[in-house]
Amino acid sequence: MTVMDHGTHHTSSTHGHTTPAGAGGHHDSRAEHHGHGHGASWPTAVKATLHCLTGCAVGEILGMVIGTALLWGNVPTMVLAIGLAFLFGYSFTLFAVVRAGLSLKAAVKVALAADTVSIAVMELVDNAIIALTPGAMDAHLSDALFWAALLGGFAVAFVITTPVNKWMIGRGKGHAVVHAYH
Repeated sequence: MTVMDHGTHHTSSTHGHTTPAGAGGHHDSRAEHHGHGHGASWPTAVKATLHCLTGCAVGEILGMVIGTALLWGNVPTMVLAIGLAFLFGYSFTLFAVVRAGLSLKAAVKVALAADTVSIAVMELVDNAIIALTPGAMDAHLSDALFWAALLGGFAVAFVITTPVNKWMIGRGKGHAVVHAYH
């Protein structure tokens, strides 16, 4: 494992990196190291994807439970689950960067920049798996098929989203904007 000196700031503008909108106007070389043309490491991409997966899973499972308990149909339950997946995904990042000292307004901008693509890919893949698994949409919370489709969808979504996050972080996008505040 290579240790980088994060105390040295690059003053050259030749790197093509900008500070995330609303991030307080300061430049942090830590974000730059993630998108410095060297690409992101797989462990960094996996960590970012696990972060996304956690928020998505909490929100999606909560949405499925609420929709099922209220006897909603498949479409409103999925809409609620996807909405909560985005909400929880964003909130995990939001709370972390607010705790690191960002204002709420700046933290919202960072969370949106960091998580939108990752959550969208994760939700698209996960929900497509569920929708395409025969019988999964009609399965109940007590059915093994429900949980197998949901967890299988999360697994496939993780595998597909990780390289997307790696590519984005390597270009200073996605979770790269959050790493400046860790």
